Amino acid sequence: MGIPFEDLVVIREGKNLDEPSVVTVNCPDKAGLGCDLCRIILEFGLRVTRADVSTDGRWCYIVYWVVPHPASLKVDWESLKTRLLSACPSCLFSYYFNQQSTTPSPPPIYVLKVWCIDQKGLLHDINEILCNLQLIIQRVKAMPTPDGRVLDLFFITDGMELLHTKKRQDYVCEYLMDALGERCISSELQLAGPEYGQIQGFSSLPPAFSEELFGSELLDKVYMHPLSKDMTTLKKPTVMVDNSLSPVHTLLQIQCVDQKGLCYDIMRISKDSDIKVAYARFSSSVKGFQNIDLFVQQNDGKKIIDPELQKTLCSCLKEEMLHPLRVIIVNRGPDTELLVANPVELSGKGRPRVFYDVTLALKALGVFVFSAEVVRHSTQERQWEVYRFLLDESHGFPLTSSKARSQIVDKVRRTLMGW
Repeated sequence: MGIPFEDLVVIREGKNLDEPSVVTVNCPDKAGLGCDLCRIILEFGLRVTRADVSTDGRWCYIVYWVVPHPASLKVDWESLKTRLLSACPSCLFSYYFNQQSTTPSPPPIYVLKVWCIDQKGLLHDINEILCNLQLIIQRVKAMPTPDGRVLDLFFITDGMELLHTKKRQDYVCEYLMDALGERCISSELQLAGPEYGQIQGFSSLPPAFSEELFGSELLDKVYMHPLSKDMTTLKKPTVMVDNSLSPVHTLLQIQCVDQKGLCYDIMRISKDSDIKVAYARFSSSVKGFQNIDLFVQQNDGKKIIDPELQKTLCSCLKEEMLHPLRVIIVNRGPDTELLVANPVELSGKGRPRVFYDVTLALKALGVFVFSAEVVRHSTQERQWEVYRFLLDESHGFPLTSSKARSQIVDKVRRTLMGW
């Protein structure tokens, strides 16, 4: 008989702000399911504080303890359940189907054109509205005009998969204009055409910018955690490999600073490295640090014995836990540009809510964004999603001093990490 489809995902909301909500997923397994579920949870602005993952390769049982971040965030739990269900195979037979199926076609891209009176924090306000509508930003192009207006192009996909209907399109435009009020001049939504092909191309970052953003020097830098009073109390991530506790699995014991998206980052690395997680426990944060136990196998079902493979995997995990995102400020001629980069999954998906967090941090600082865009950039190792913000210092926030620039980088990074 199996489990009814609606019971594959069960959500028990916390009774108060201090109590986490519990999300339970009990469904057939498929490759990369843990990563896909964590991505959706992150899209809804939720932070995983604890997690238990168990699977025999055919059926999985996963429990996430989650809290809204920030705590005041209103979560649409029914929509979250619907999205999580969409990621779950619906029956036992789907396990075999998913192992043989080809990569699903990407969702259609729509372009939302918004004419607005340009104001501080406008990009974040629009982004917040789109998040509330379950619209996922794939690319952004903000183009200000000399008369104080701005044309924002948001290339989006729909988490509800309803944008092909006129009812959904009209609702999005009306909701956006009502929420923005007098700031919004007009909005238009349609299926993206050739303009998306022109804007989604790979960026041509100057070599100096690319080296600073992706070079090895950044990997040696340790950022201050808000619970650390000095650099000596901030531990770098550690990864220990143990093949003695299980006859068929390799144990990875991880200790690192707790941060937003940690569960997603680790599951993404496992998915992209073809590492199967049979059992995982993410413990509750203690003094700002989290302990993680992963029992894993290679894709062929064998333990990770090869020392070089162990070294590569450990190095990758440490790098991603220490620097899941890269943040720098550079000079672009006479202008100041903020660059934020995150690795892209092999499936082509970027990290959720990066644009949201960056614009939130800039709004809090009172930094005015002159223009913004999201592009892709390739290095030898991987593909990156790069957010480029051209900052405007004509509205009171100084951008020339090193102290002000450090303040921007620190605020943006802390917001992204959830510190």
